[in-house]
Amino acid sequence: MSEAVSESGSYVEPGEFKRDTNYITTRITADGRDGYPVEPGRYRLIAARACPWANRTLIVRRLLGLEDVLSLGLCGPTHDKYSWTFDLDRDGVDPVLGIPRLREAYLARFPDYPRGITVPAIVDVPTGQVVTNDYAQITLDFSTEWSAYHRPGAPQLYPEHLREEIDAINAVVFREVNNGVYRCGFAGSQEAYDAAYDRLFTQLDALSARLAGQRYLVGDTITEADVRLFTTLVRFDPVYHGHFKCNRQKLSEMPVLWAYARDLYQTPGFGDTVDFGQIKTHYYVVHTDINPTRIVPKGPELTDWLTPHGRDALGGRPFGDGTPPPPPPLSERVPALRGPQL
Repeated sequence: MSEAVSESGSYVEPGEFKRDTNYITTRITADGRDGYPVEPGRYRLIAARACPWANRTLIVRRLLGLEDVLSLGLCGPTHDKYSWTFDLDRDGVDPVLGIPRLREAYLARFPDYPRGITVPAIVDVPTGQVVTNDYAQITLDFSTEWSAYHRPGAPQLYPEHLREEIDAINAVVFREVNNGVYRCGFAGSQEAYDAAYDRLFTQLDALSARLAGQRYLVGDTITEADVRLFTTLVRFDPVYHGHFKCNRQKLSEMPVLWAYARDLYQTPGFGDTVDFGQIKTHYYVVHTDINPTRIVPKGPELTDWLTPHGRDALGGRPFGDGTPPPPPPLSERVPALRGPQL
């Protein structure tokens, strides 16, 4: 999700960082009640590998096997104050939508759209109009509304009997961790930063205690809750620890969370969606009021993500009664880490 920026491109505001959580809440559903029925080939998911909120959609789409029914457009790791751009594509134009900027899909539906142009977004290909950018609902709908098109063996990421517990922990993780790192990084005063820092690490300690005795956040299989926590944890050492000043400890110095994150990273559908180069480029280049030199640090060492995690000793079955997803399509593969044999 791209944070709304001012005309000067600034992210830091006086006092505590406040996230705009008003999104386009139109839904793509099996019954089409909002005017957008689930249809293979009709929609295009626009994401950016740099963005943690968009990374969720990449993971869930992979795990459920929706690649053949929902095409993927990828923006580059940087953007300006107006929009995410398709600078990874030939001539800087998305090959399906025929536009250079995601902003054009927003304005095609809402000519006076007043908010930030965010990823992830789903675009209706026939009209070129954005349908939704409600990232939290998008992945839940992938599990529930798109179920007719799940691959054989797709896991149950949002099982009905666990939804209340998943929703509860998702709310806490969003407030204190997913958004908590941004509350630290974009704090506009020492007092706001200190409070944000304490809240973040209090919750990380609580999650460590929860995960010390169970492999996954809810139940004994991977769920939506694990997807949402993972995309923050995987960015912690490369960007949040230094760039956002979340520096009580590195993730690699928090034994339980570090092992948990490596377990997920090494699970098909998670690590194979992560591009550390794009992640670092995005944060260090785009947030110029935090990093005015735009220098991207060379570290940290990343092949440690491939070291044994030992979490399988806690039991659990990553995909439940399902199976791992096959390798990603060649066109969607990211550079693989080269590390020790597992």
